[in-house]
Amino acid sequence: MGLGVVRALLGKGFTVRAHDIVAARQAMAVELGAVGCASAAEAARSSSVVITLVVDATQTRDALFGKGGVREGLMAGAVVMMCSTIAPADAESIAAELAGTPMLDAPISGGPARAHAGTLSVMAAGSEPAFAACEAVLAAMSAKCFRVSMRPGDGSRMKVVNNMLAAANLAAGCEAMALAEKLGLDAKQVRDVVNASSGGSWIFTDRMARALEGDFTPHAAARVLTKDVGLFTDVARSLGLETPMADCAREIFLDTVRRGYAEEDDAAVLKRYRDLYEN
Repeated sequence: MGLGVVRALLGKGFTVRAHDIVAARQAMAVELGAVGCASAAEAARSSSVVITLVVDATQTRDALFGKGGVREGLMAGAVVMMCSTIAPADAESIAAELAGTPMLDAPISGGPARAHAGTLSVMAAGSEPAFAACEAVLAAMSAKCFRVSMRPGDGSRMKVVNNMLAAANLAAGCEAMALAEKLGLDAKQVRDVVNASSGGSWIFTDRMARALEGDFTPHAAARVLTKDVGLFTDVARSLGLETPMADCAREIFLDTVRRGYAEEDDAAVLKRYRDLYEN
């Protein structure tokens, strides 16, 4: 996703300074035309908008506040755009820790293809000045930016709601597809029928196109959506609310990870069901 955002911004004429702790990934950004930086602080020193796009809150804090982190190099007047899927409470506390630097709590959705095309969906929350500073960047990387509120944390609240539905839809779709295979139906025809009918969903359409070709290369790793649906259940528990659908989806994803598919695409839930139905 991060590489896709780099490509989209470069395509719109932005100068992009990139840092990744994985040298090979940073090299890919440089090949696209980004300026490679030795640290997040170096990337921030000449940037009016600093985007963090990592896996979770721990990585976000490391990128911002760790040694060589963004905060060491922030320019006066810069804005931080936090695009990861993290707990709302973490988004709020990170915004508070930035102390005087505006933060746009702006998780993204759409997958790598839409990131590269600059057509992501963004669920953003923050002050009017933060939105104004990020307006051109948001336009370059997204087809739709939803202004959720002026309160950092609300973008993340919206994202955990979205990702719970993504997880539940994908888990249900993989279960249905695995059963269809056991019934002797042509899997690709099932996919086409579902995509044209009431059972379809965006994530089913996107994931099954690859899964039925045996391609489980991680566009979004199974462990990541496992984390995301866990964020939803954690938020609900903090309010004393029950989440039977999310609990079921989370257990399915946890079992997928336990079976060794953590680093495969999240459509590896289909492999989990195939394993079960063969035993």
